[in-house]
Amino acid sequence: METRYSKRRKLLLHTTENGIDRISDLPDAVLHHILFLLPIKSIAQTSVLSKRWRSLWSSFPDLDFTTINPNAISLTNSNHPNRTEKNLHTTAATGVDFITQVLALHDKFSHIRTLRFRAHLSFSHLNGLIRSATRHNVQELDVEVATDDYFNFPRSVIASESLRVFNLKSRYPGFRLPPSSVMKDGFRSLHTLSLSLIILYNQSSLLDLFSASSFPVLRKLNLDACFGLKHLSVGCRALEDLSLENCFQLLGLNISSPKLERLRVANCFDAYSDKSLVKITAPRLRFLVWENNAITNNSSFDNLSFLHEASIGFFVLNEDTSHVTKIQSVSNLLFGLSHAHCLKFGSQCIEILSSNNYFAVYLQPYSNLNSLELHTGFNKNNVLGLACLFRSSPTLQTLILKIINDQKIERRQWNREMWDLSGSEEEQFWESQTQNLKSFLHHLKVVKIHGFLECENEVSLAKFLLKHGKALQEMILCTGHCIARDSLRRQKIRSQMMGFSRASSNAKIAFQ
Repeated sequence: METRYSKRRKLLLHTTENGIDRISDLPDAVLHHILFLLPIKSIAQTSVLSKRWRSLWSSFPDLDFTTINPNAISLTNSNHPNRTEKNLHTTAATGVDFITQVLALHDKFSHIRTLRFRAHLSFSHLNGLIRSATRHNVQELDVEVATDDYFNFPRSVIASESLRVFNLKSRYPGFRLPPSSVMKDGFRSLHTLSLSLIILYNQSSLLDLFSASSFPVLRKLNLDACFGLKHLSVGCRALEDLSLENCFQLLGLNISSPKLERLRVANCFDAYSDKSLVKITAPRLRFLVWENNAITNNSSFDNLSFLHEASIGFFVLNEDTSHVTKIQSVSNLLFGLSHAHCLKFGSQCIEILSSNNYFAVYLQPYSNLNSLELHTGFNKNNVLGLACLFRSSPTLQTLILKIINDQKIERRQWNREMWDLSGSEEEQFWESQTQNLKSFLHHLKVVKIHGFLECENEVSLAKFLLKHGKALQEMILCTGHCIARDSLRRQKIRSQMMGFSRASSNAKIAFQ
């Protein structure tokens, strides 16, 4: 069977029946596009075909070395008379040497559009590669490196007027940033910046690096694993997408970006500090991901009137659920979501809402909310939090419940005989909420429950929604697999559920 590589090679070497090479006559831009489909080793090998192909290789604008072993490369030796080409194809060349040689042979009048490589190398070697790329007016630079010691941020990229995208990821041990005063005046053309594993113990506050006057055209910023970072302020005027992850020592975050549309903050903040704060001012924010962050002592989420979708989760210490200032901080965050159309809450959110009566009184309504996804262990203590969210979702149409089946959580199997006699505690609770949830029950159309194991609390909620959901059209119960001895019990419960009374004549129950 002919491989994709052999087909591509035939395309490159194809001639007509008259022996005329039609491929080589194509414009450089077209041939560069064809070569882009090949691994870089194969592109390099085409340089031995003729002077024409050697010129194409030396001017090739998209150099992606991530398809090769970063530590060792073995290319087919060539008898080509050109000495530099012969050196290029030596089997003794290491991966870093290969990258160096390719950049050295690159036509000095040809720009590099993209340079990508992964390697273990020294800082001096890294700096040399990046300087060489900037001399060729590189537009996109994507680097993932490991070094034997901490290294300094390569300053040659700061003054580059051609660089549009810069991704720098350090595997180990990390790199240090130059002073903000050095960086903020550069990167005048940069629109995407991603930095990972930054060592900031000597400059724990980045309050003026990403200011309104710096990075004038930056649209996307990603900061990951900023060790030692305690205070960060972001105010870039053109910024549209911001991601901040794994900044465990962060105490203060201030974001004020008039064009910001997407924000992701995950695994951030010092959980044991009593002085942490966050302030977000983003009038055009549409998508917010706030996952596994420690609860700050103060929070402010202002002017999020364009918010469409948000996913919220916390890292919670035991004492957080009774800490007055942190409960108020959570309340401020939830208040900032009041314009959202789609919300997703992690299990920690449900725990917080269930453990404090404050939210039963003060949780504001989500009047625009159409879709709500909740992750919960669904024990008897969670129903208060669920009811609180249902009450605050008066026009909700789609409810997705993802039950976390933790063996440590005690959940009773449903027993119809006992239930018919006295009614379960969960059933009685939901019936007591009928009036409070009137608007919610009159708008809800679709319910989907994942991890449905026919336990008492799950069945009681399903029964309640069927009984009072006047607009309900579909209830999907995703039960998963069960062992053979439970199969008969499951079938019996399903049969009984199909007989539950329904407020909506259109309501259908489906088991998956």
